[in-house]
Amino acid sequence: MRADIILSGVGGQGILSIVAVIGEAALKEGLYMKQAEVHGMSQRGGDVQSNLRLSDQPIASDLIPKGHADLIISLEPMESLRYLPYLKKDGWLVTNSQPFVNIPNYPAIEKVNEELDKLPHKVILDVEAIAKEVATARAANIVMLGAAAPFIGIEYNKIEDGIRRIFGRKGEEVVEMNLKALKAGHDVAQRLK
Repeated sequence: MRADIILSGVGGQGILSIVAVIGEAALKEGLYMKQAEVHGMSQRGGDVQSNLRLSDQPIASDLIPKGHADLIISLEPMESLRYLPYLKKDGWLVTNSQPFVNIPNYPAIEKVNEELDKLPHKVILDVEAIAKEVATARAANIVMLGAAAPFIGIEYNKIEDGIRRIFGRKGEEVVEMNLKALKAGHDVAQRLK
């Protein structure tokens, strides 16, 4: 098993929580894991990117070369485009459909969508709307994790366990909210893939 995953978005969207849950699940699976530091401005509103590599064999480098990512998980559609050169030809993109307009010259969302539509393997969903429907807008990142779960290569129940361990100290209500968000994203991805 090997999975090279790029996570991208904007500071404050919860990318590090996604990485933490995947990391917990990977450890439960007995996998090796390397993560590159978050690049960019990890402050609220700045662009953020992280490399996450999982394998059943030791991993030499924490950086994913161009053309080798199996999966891009992006909480922001324009940020997903920035990392497409890293995606394998048969790799998957799982991205939010709603932009986080954090720069004055943000391109028209129609132009961004035109580029996304060219990809053969993608799941595009409005994670905020889904999160609000099943839990709270603050769980949008976990909706995204649920949508990406079928492409990570880790059993879904191990990802659920990762949520229990990461969010457990915040109480059962927070855990249940995140489990609902995870399932909602997963259900959408199953319909769209």
